Amino acid sequence: MARASLAPPSGQVILTVSGAVGLTNAEGAAAFDLALLDALPQRDTITATPWHEGRPRFSGPTIASVLGAAGATGSSLRIVALNDYAAEMPMEDARGIPVILATRIDGQEISVRDKGPLFVIYPFDERPDLFNEVYFGRSVWQVSRVEVLA
Repeated sequence: MARASLAPPSGQVILTVSGAVGLTNAEGAAAFDLALLDALPQRDTITATPWHEGRPRFSGPTIASVLGAAGATGSSLRIVALNDYAAEMPMEDARGIPVILATRIDGQEISVRDKGPLFVIYPFDERPDLFNEVYFGRSVWQVSRVEVLA
């Protein structure tokens, strides 16, 4: 696969998107550091979760914008955490719901200790129908890679 117009990361890579991707900056994959993720369109989601007190403000790029930056196509995503926990997300979630890969909680970068550096956050308060075990299971924390499945 030829390299295309995705800038190379200049800092530590925190996310690798592989599989059915058309734009790469690493061997067969799109690698992102925090600066590359911050350069994508950002979204804030203020919502209650089963893992936090109150209603924190999560911010980061939508998964759809990350997939767009990688030229991703496919039917589903396999989202993998640092500890190799993985969950499958239908492409309909990524494209049809403003799910974010949160890089920050209440303006602070999310440390690995606090479920970072990336945390899949659904807009639970905006869409109460998502506040259930199915979507909790897709809300992977400590995300390190996304595999786009054909």
